[in-house]
Amino acid sequence: MLTLSGKVIQLSPSVTHARRQLFLLSTNPHLPAVLRSSRAFLVTGDVIPDGFSHYLALDSVPEGLPEGVACTVIGRSFDYLAENDIVAVGADGRIRSLYRANSPHNAVLITERCNNYCLMCSQPPKDVNDSWLLDEAMELIRMIPRHTAKVMCITGGEPTVYSDGFINLVGHFKRYLPHTSLHILSNGRSFSDREFARKYAAVGHPDVMVGIPVYSVDPARHDYVVQAKGAFDETIRGILNLKELGQRVEIRVVVHKQTCDGLPALAEFITRNLLFVDQVALMGLEMTGFTRANLDSLWIDPIEYKDKLSEAVQILNSYRVPVSVYNHPLCLVNPDVEEAYVRSISDWKNEYAPECQGCVRKHECGGFFSSGIQHGYSQSLKPFS
Repeated sequence: MLTLSGKVIQLSPSVTHARRQLFLLSTNPHLPAVLRSSRAFLVTGDVIPDGFSHYLALDSVPEGLPEGVACTVIGRSFDYLAENDIVAVGADGRIRSLYRANSPHNAVLITERCNNYCLMCSQPPKDVNDSWLLDEAMELIRMIPRHTAKVMCITGGEPTVYSDGFINLVGHFKRYLPHTSLHILSNGRSFSDREFARKYAAVGHPDVMVGIPVYSVDPARHDYVVQAKGAFDETIRGILNLKELGQRVEIRVVVHKQTCDGLPALAEFITRNLLFVDQVALMGLEMTGFTRANLDSLWIDPIEYKDKLSEAVQILNSYRVPVSVYNHPLCLVNPDVEEAYVRSISDWKNEYAPECQGCVRKHECGGFFSSGIQHGYSQSLKPFS
Protein backbone atom coordinates (compact mmCIF):
# COMPACT_ATOMS: atom_id res chain seq x y z
CA MET A 1 0.00 0.00 0.00
CA LEU A 2 1.30 3.45 -0.89
CA THR A 3 2.22 5.87 1.88
CA LEU A 4 0.10 8.95 1.20
CA SER A 5 1.05 10.95 4.30
CA GLY A 6 3.81 11.02 6.87
CA LYS A 7 6.49 13.05 8.60
CA VAL A 8 9.31 14.64 6.67
CA ILE A 9 12.91 13.93 7.70
CA GLN A 10 14.01 17.54 7.46
CA LEU A 11 11.74 20.50 6.92
CA SER A 12 12.92 23.51 4.96
CA PRO A 13 12.80 26.73 7.05
CA SER A 14 10.82 28.34 4.22
CA VAL A 15 7.90 25.98 4.94
CA THR A 16 7.87 26.63 8.68
CA HIS A 17 6.90 30.23 7.98
CA ALA A 18 3.72 29.14 6.23
CA ARG A 19 0.93 26.93 7.57
CA ARG A 20 0.99 24.75 4.47
CA GLN A 21 2.45 24.83 0.96
CA LEU A 22 1.43 22.90 -2.13
CA PHE A 23 4.12 21.88 -4.60
CA LEU A 24 3.72 20.77 -8.21
CA LEU A 25 6.64 18.40 -8.73
CA SER A 26 9.01 18.06 -11.65
CA THR A 27 11.74 15.49 -12.23
CA ASN A 28 12.78 17.11 -15.51
CA PRO A 29 16.16 18.87 -15.21
CA HIS A 30 15.63 20.32 -18.68
CA LEU A 31 12.34 22.05 -17.87
CA PRO A 32 12.34 25.54 -19.45
CA ALA A 33 13.56 28.14 -16.98
CA VAL A 34 10.33 30.14 -17.26
CA LEU A 35 8.37 27.21 -15.78
CA ARG A 36 10.74 26.36 -12.94
CA SER A 37 9.69 29.09 -10.52
CA SER A 38 6.20 27.58 -10.21
CA ARG A 39 7.44 24.05 -9.49
CA ALA A 40 9.40 22.05 -6.94
CA PHE A 41 12.17 19.80 -8.21
CA LEU A 42 12.18 16.20 -6.98
CA VAL A 43 15.81 15.11 -6.83
CA THR A 44 16.14 11.61 -8.31
CA GLY A 45 19.66 11.70 -9.73
CA ASP A 46 22.94 13.57 -9.80
CA VAL A 47 21.74 16.47 -11.95
CA ILE A 48 20.24 19.26 -9.84
CA PRO A 49 19.20 22.26 -11.94
CA ASP A 50 18.73 25.71 -10.45
CA GLY A 51 15.74 28.01 -10.66
CA PHE A 52 13.07 25.88 -8.98
CA SER A 53 10.96 27.29 -6.14
CA HIS A 54 11.71 24.36 -3.84
CA TYR A 55 13.57 21.05 -3.80
CA LEU A 56 12.48 17.70 -2.40
CA ALA A 57 15.04 14.95 -1.77
CA LEU A 58 14.84 11.38 -0.52
CA ASP A 59 16.64 10.46 2.73
CA SER A 60 19.17 13.31 2.90
CA VAL A 61 20.14 16.70 1.51
CA PRO A 62 21.85 15.94 -1.82
CA GLU A 63 25.33 17.08 -2.70
CA GLY A 64 25.44 19.76 -5.36
CA LEU A 65 22.27 21.48 -4.21
CA PRO A 66 22.34 25.16 -5.26
CA GLU A 67 23.38 27.35 -2.33
CA GLY A 68 20.60 28.99 -0.35
CA VAL A 69 17.70 27.09 -1.93
CA ALA A 70 14.81 25.64 0.05
CA CYS A 71 15.00 21.85 0.41
CA THR A 72 12.73 19.43 2.26
CA VAL A 73 13.95 15.87 2.88
CA ILE A 74 11.36 13.08 2.74
CA GLY A 75 11.49 9.34 3.40
CA ARG A 76 11.92 6.48 0.92
CA SER A 77 8.26 5.55 1.35
CA PHE A 78 7.54 8.46 -1.02
CA ASP A 79 9.85 7.21 -3.76
CA TYR A 80 6.82 6.68 -6.03
CA LEU A 81 6.42 10.46 -6.50
CA ALA A 82 6.89 11.52 -10.10
CA GLU A 83 6.51 14.26 -12.71
CA ASN A 84 3.36 16.40 -12.28
CA ASP A 85 2.48 14.93 -8.87
CA ILE A 86 1.34 17.40 -6.21
CA VAL A 87 2.17 17.27 -2.51
CA ALA A 88 1.33 19.42 0.50
CA VAL A 89 3.99 20.13 3.11
CA GLY A 90 2.88 21.65 6.39
CA ALA A 91 4.64 23.65 9.05
CA ASP A 92 3.96 20.71 11.38
CA GLY A 93 6.43 18.65 9.35
CA ARG A 94 3.85 16.45 7.63
CA ILE A 95 3.78 15.72 3.91
CA ARG A 96 0.68 14.53 2.08
CA SER A 97 0.41 13.24 -1.46
CA LEU A 98 -2.59 15.08 -2.94
CA TYR A 99 -2.39 14.12 -6.61
CA ARG A 100 -0.60 11.41 -8.59
CA ALA A 101 -0.48 12.16 -12.30
CA ASN A 102 -0.05 8.52 -13.32
CA SER A 103 -2.92 7.20 -11.21
CA PRO A 104 -6.52 6.79 -12.43
CA HIS A 105 -7.75 6.91 -8.81
CA ASN A 106 -7.18 10.42 -7.45
CA ALA A 107 -9.52 11.55 -4.68
CA VAL A 108 -9.84 14.97 -3.07
CA LEU A 109 -10.86 14.91 0.61
CA ILE A 110 -12.68 18.17 1.32
CA THR A 111 -14.09 17.56 4.82
CA GLU A 112 -14.29 15.05 7.64
CA ARG A 113 -17.69 16.30 8.76
CA CYS A 114 -20.80 14.26 7.96
CA ASN A 115 -24.50 14.11 8.87
CA ASN A 116 -24.39 10.28 8.74
CA TYR A 117 -22.45 8.11 11.17
CA CYS A 118 -22.19 4.86 9.22
CA LEU A 119 -21.32 1.69 11.11
CA MET A 120 -18.56 0.86 8.61
CA CYS A 121 -17.29 4.35 7.79
CA SER A 122 -13.65 4.20 6.71
CA GLN A 123 -13.24 7.94 7.40
CA PRO A 124 -14.96 8.43 10.79
CA PRO A 125 -16.64 11.86 10.98
CA LYS A 126 -15.19 14.66 13.08
CA ASP A 127 -17.15 17.68 14.28
CA VAL A 128 -14.44 20.19 13.45
CA ASN A 129 -14.00 23.26 11.31
CA ASP A 130 -11.90 21.87 8.48
CA SER A 131 -12.84 24.37 5.81
CA TRP A 132 -9.11 24.66 5.07
CA LEU A 133 -9.51 21.35 3.21
CA LEU A 134 -11.94 23.03 0.82
CA ASP A 135 -9.54 25.94 0.33
CA GLU A 136 -6.73 23.46 -0.32
CA ALA A 137 -8.88 21.61 -2.87
CA MET A 138 -9.53 24.86 -4.74
CA GLU A 139 -5.78 25.54 -4.90
CA LEU A 140 -5.04 21.95 -5.92
CA ILE A 141 -7.47 22.05 -8.83
CA ARG A 142 -5.79 25.16 -10.24
CA MET A 143 -2.39 23.43 -10.07
CA ILE A 144 -3.24 20.11 -11.74
CA PRO A 145 -1.97 20.01 -15.35
CA ARG A 146 -5.05 19.68 -17.55
CA HIS A 147 -3.72 16.85 -19.67
CA THR A 148 -2.97 14.55 -16.73
CA ALA A 149 -6.28 14.18 -14.86
CA LYS A 150 -8.66 11.69 -16.49
CA VAL A 151 -10.87 10.97 -13.44
CA MET A 152 -11.12 12.75 -10.08
CA CYS A 153 -13.20 11.95 -7.01
CA ILE A 154 -14.62 14.36 -4.41
CA THR A 155 -14.97 12.67 -1.05
CA GLY A 156 -15.33 13.28 2.68
CA GLY A 157 -17.00 13.18 5.16
CA GLU A 158 -20.01 14.52 3.36
CA PRO A 159 -18.91 17.01 0.66
CA THR A 160 -22.27 18.78 0.52
CA VAL A 161 -21.99 20.10 4.11
CA TYR A 162 -20.41 23.17 2.52
CA SER A 163 -23.63 23.90 0.62
CA ASP A 164 -22.71 26.72 -1.81
CA GLY A 165 -19.02 26.02 -1.18
CA PHE A 166 -19.54 22.55 -2.63
CA ILE A 167 -21.37 24.00 -5.64
CA ASN A 168 -18.45 26.39 -6.20
CA LEU A 169 -16.01 23.48 -6.02
CA VAL A 170 -17.84 21.57 -8.78
CA GLY A 171 -17.78 24.75 -10.86
CA HIS A 172 -14.06 25.08 -10.17
CA PHE A 173 -13.50 21.58 -11.57
CA LYS A 174 -15.51 22.49 -14.67
CA ARG A 175 -13.52 25.68 -15.19
CA TYR A 176 -9.97 24.38 -14.64
CA LEU A 177 -10.29 20.69 -15.57
CA PRO A 178 -13.04 20.66 -18.20
CA HIS A 179 -12.00 17.31 -19.68
CA THR A 180 -11.76 15.47 -16.35
CA SER A 181 -14.49 13.03 -15.36
CA LEU A 182 -15.74 13.80 -11.84
CA HIS A 183 -17.12 11.30 -9.31
CA ILE A 184 -18.72 12.69 -6.14
CA LEU A 185 -19.22 10.46 -3.08
CA SER A 186 -22.23 11.74 -1.14
CA ASN A 187 -24.96 10.33 1.08
CA GLY A 188 -27.42 12.18 -1.14
CA ARG A 189 -29.41 13.77 1.67
CA SER A 190 -28.62 17.40 0.78
CA PHE A 191 -30.05 16.82 -2.70
CA SER A 192 -33.47 16.21 -1.12
CA ASP A 193 -33.57 20.02 -1.02
CA ARG A 194 -34.73 20.69 -4.56
CA GLU A 195 -33.19 24.16 -4.65
CA PHE A 196 -29.79 22.75 -3.71
CA ALA A 197 -30.15 20.01 -6.34
CA ARG A 198 -31.10 22.68 -8.88
CA LYS A 199 -27.97 24.74 -8.07
CA TYR A 200 -25.82 21.65 -8.51
CA ALA A 201 -27.41 20.81 -11.87
CA ALA A 202 -27.05 24.44 -13.00
CA VAL A 203 -23.25 24.14 -12.83
CA GLY A 204 -23.54 22.08 -16.00
CA HIS A 205 -20.45 19.94 -15.52
CA PRO A 206 -20.22 17.82 -18.70
CA ASP A 207 -19.07 14.57 -17.05
CA VAL A 208 -20.03 14.13 -13.40
CA MET A 209 -21.67 11.34 -11.39
CA VAL A 210 -22.87 11.32 -7.78
CA GLY A 211 -22.31 8.03 -5.94
CA ILE A 212 -25.02 7.61 -3.28
CA PRO A 213 -25.38 4.68 -0.84
CA VAL A 214 -28.66 2.81 -0.39
CA TYR A 215 -28.33 -0.12 2.01
CA SER A 216 -31.79 -1.63 2.26
CA VAL A 217 -35.38 -1.43 1.04
CA ASP A 218 -36.33 -1.18 4.72
CA PRO A 219 -35.96 2.47 5.81
CA ALA A 220 -35.27 1.42 9.40
CA ARG A 221 -32.46 -0.91 8.32
CA HIS A 222 -30.86 1.75 6.10
CA ASP A 223 -31.14 4.34 8.88
CA TYR A 224 -29.55 1.89 11.34
CA VAL A 225 -26.58 1.28 9.05
CA VAL A 226 -25.99 5.01 8.56
CA GLN A 227 -26.98 5.83 12.18
CA ALA A 228 -29.26 8.69 11.14
CA LYS A 229 -33.04 8.65 11.56
CA GLY A 230 -34.91 9.73 8.43
CA ALA A 231 -31.83 9.32 6.22
CA PHE A 232 -33.47 6.78 3.88
CA ASP A 233 -36.31 9.12 2.90
CA GLU A 234 -33.94 12.05 2.33
CA THR A 235 -31.55 9.88 0.30
CA ILE A 236 -34.27 8.56 -2.00
CA ARG A 237 -35.71 12.07 -2.48
CA GLY A 238 -32.21 13.27 -3.30
CA ILE A 239 -31.80 10.58 -5.97
CA LEU A 240 -35.21 11.41 -7.45
CA ASN A 241 -34.44 15.13 -7.56
CA LEU A 242 -31.09 14.58 -9.24
CA LYS A 243 -32.52 12.29 -11.90
CA GLU A 244 -35.45 14.63 -12.57
CA LEU A 245 -32.84 17.32 -13.23
CA GLY A 246 -30.99 15.06 -15.66
CA GLN A 247 -28.02 14.32 -13.40
CA ARG A 248 -26.08 11.04 -13.33
CA VAL A 249 -26.39 8.90 -10.20
CA GLU A 250 -24.67 5.74 -9.03
CA ILE A 251 -26.15 3.67 -6.19
CA ARG A 252 -23.42 2.24 -3.96
CA VAL A 253 -23.86 -0.69 -1.57
CA VAL A 254 -21.22 -1.87 0.89
CA VAL A 255 -21.93 -5.57 1.42
CA HIS A 256 -21.70 -6.83 5.02
CA LYS A 257 -23.74 -8.70 7.63
CA GLN A 258 -26.37 -5.93 7.83
CA THR A 259 -26.90 -5.66 4.06
CA CYS A 260 -26.09 -8.99 2.41
CA ASP A 261 -29.39 -10.84 3.00
CA GLY A 262 -31.33 -7.92 1.57
CA LEU A 263 -29.33 -7.62 -1.66
CA PRO A 264 -31.92 -9.35 -3.92
CA ALA A 265 -34.77 -7.28 -2.46
CA LEU A 266 -32.72 -4.10 -2.89
CA ALA A 267 -32.02 -5.04 -6.51
CA GLU A 268 -35.77 -5.54 -7.05
CA PHE A 269 -36.48 -2.17 -5.41
CA ILE A 270 -34.01 -0.45 -7.74
CA THR A 271 -35.51 -2.05 -10.85
CA ARG A 272 -39.05 -1.13 -9.78
CA ASN A 273 -38.46 2.36 -8.41
CA LEU A 274 -35.03 3.62 -9.53
CA LEU A 275 -34.61 1.96 -12.90
CA PHE A 276 -33.30 5.22 -14.30
CA VAL A 277 -30.09 5.27 -12.20
CA ASP A 278 -26.89 5.11 -14.22
CA GLN A 279 -24.91 2.54 -12.25
CA VAL A 280 -25.05 0.21 -9.23
CA ALA A 281 -21.81 -0.65 -7.40
CA LEU A 282 -21.63 -3.57 -4.95
CA MET A 283 -18.49 -3.29 -2.83
CA GLY A 284 -16.62 -5.35 -0.28
CA LEU A 285 -16.16 -4.26 3.32
CA GLU A 286 -13.12 -2.12 4.14
CA MET A 287 -11.60 -3.25 7.44
CA THR A 288 -10.73 0.15 8.81
CA GLY A 289 -12.33 3.08 10.63
CA PHE A 290 -15.59 2.24 12.38
CA THR A 291 -15.66 -1.25 10.86
CA ARG A 292 -13.07 -2.46 13.32
CA ALA A 293 -15.13 -1.17 16.26
CA ASN A 294 -18.32 -2.78 14.89
CA LEU A 295 -16.78 -5.94 13.51
CA ASP A 296 -19.18 -8.36 15.22
CA SER A 297 -22.14 -6.55 13.64
CA LEU A 298 -20.58 -6.27 10.18
CA TRP A 299 -18.17 -9.04 9.28
CA ILE A 300 -19.40 -11.99 7.27
CA ASP A 301 -17.26 -14.17 5.05
CA PRO A 302 -18.07 -13.32 1.41
CA ILE A 303 -18.37 -17.06 0.69
CA GLU A 304 -21.52 -17.04 2.83
CA TYR A 305 -23.37 -14.46 0.73
CA LYS A 306 -22.05 -15.26 -2.74
CA ASP A 307 -25.44 -16.68 -3.85
CA LYS A 308 -27.25 -13.52 -2.65
CA LEU A 309 -24.69 -11.46 -4.57
CA SER A 310 -25.31 -13.54 -7.70
CA GLU A 311 -29.06 -13.14 -7.37
CA ALA A 312 -28.81 -9.37 -7.03
CA VAL A 313 -26.50 -9.09 -10.05
CA GLN A 314 -28.82 -11.28 -12.14
CA ILE A 315 -31.86 -9.16 -11.23
CA LEU A 316 -30.09 -5.94 -12.18
CA ASN A 317 -28.75 -7.48 -15.38
CA SER A 318 -32.22 -8.68 -16.37
CA TYR A 319 -33.40 -5.07 -16.34
CA ARG A 320 -30.20 -3.84 -18.01
CA VAL A 321 -29.14 -1.78 -15.03
CA PRO A 322 -25.33 -1.41 -15.24
CA VAL A 323 -23.81 -3.15 -12.21
CA SER A 324 -20.24 -3.58 -10.98
CA VAL A 325 -18.81 -5.74 -8.19
CA TYR A 326 -15.69 -4.39 -6.45
CA ASN A 327 -13.20 -5.69 -3.91
CA HIS A 328 -14.42 -9.25 -3.69
CA PRO A 329 -11.74 -11.91 -4.27
CA LEU A 330 -12.49 -13.66 -7.55
CA CYS A 331 -12.44 -17.11 -5.94
CA LEU A 332 -15.23 -16.07 -3.53
CA VAL A 333 -17.84 -15.10 -6.14
CA ASN A 334 -19.88 -17.34 -8.42
CA PRO A 335 -18.93 -17.49 -12.12
CA ASP A 336 -22.16 -15.68 -13.07
CA VAL A 337 -20.88 -12.54 -11.30
CA GLU A 338 -17.70 -12.29 -13.36
CA GLU A 339 -19.35 -10.28 -16.14
CA ALA A 340 -19.95 -7.51 -13.58
CA TYR A 341 -16.60 -7.96 -11.84
CA VAL A 342 -14.23 -4.98 -11.69
CA ARG A 343 -10.66 -5.53 -10.63
CA SER A 344 -10.07 -2.58 -8.31
CA ILE A 345 -11.85 0.39 -6.82
CA SER A 346 -8.61 2.14 -5.75
CA ASP A 347 -5.16 1.17 -6.94
CA TRP A 348 -3.50 2.34 -3.72
CA LYS A 349 -5.81 0.24 -1.52
CA ASN A 350 -5.64 -3.03 -3.43
CA GLU A 351 -3.58 -5.93 -2.06
CA TYR A 352 -3.50 -9.73 -1.97
CA ALA A 353 -3.15 -12.35 0.75
CA PRO A 354 -0.12 -14.67 0.93
CA GLU A 355 -2.38 -17.50 -0.23
CA CYS A 356 -2.97 -15.61 -3.49
CA GLN A 357 0.63 -15.60 -4.69
CA GLY A 358 0.36 -18.75 -6.82
CA CYS A 359 -3.10 -18.00 -8.24
CA VAL A 360 -3.14 -18.05 -12.04
CA ARG A 361 -5.95 -15.47 -12.10
CA LYS A 362 -4.40 -12.98 -9.70
CA HIS A 363 -4.02 -10.44 -12.51
CA GLU A 364 -7.83 -10.47 -12.93
CA CYS A 365 -8.68 -10.39 -9.24
CA GLY A 366 -9.80 -7.38 -7.20
CA GLY A 367 -8.11 -8.80 -4.13
CA PHE A 368 -8.68 -7.03 -0.83
CA PHE A 369 -8.58 -3.60 0.64
CA SER A 370 -5.14 -3.40 2.24
CA SER A 371 -6.85 -3.06 5.63
CA GLY A 372 -8.22 -6.57 5.12
CA ILE A 373 -4.72 -7.98 4.86
CA GLN A 374 -3.80 -6.20 8.10
CA HIS A 375 -6.92 -6.93 10.16
CA GLY A 376 -8.48 -10.10 8.80
CA TYR A 377 -9.93 -11.64 5.64
CA SER A 378 -11.80 -14.69 4.43
CA GLN A 379 -10.32 -18.05 5.28
CA SER A 380 -12.19 -19.60 2.34
CA LEU A 381 -9.76 -18.50 -0.36
CA LYS A 382 -9.25 -21.07 -3.09
CA PRO A 383 -6.58 -19.82 -5.50
CA PHE A 384 -7.08 -20.85 -9.12
CA SER A 385 -4.52 -23.30 -10.47
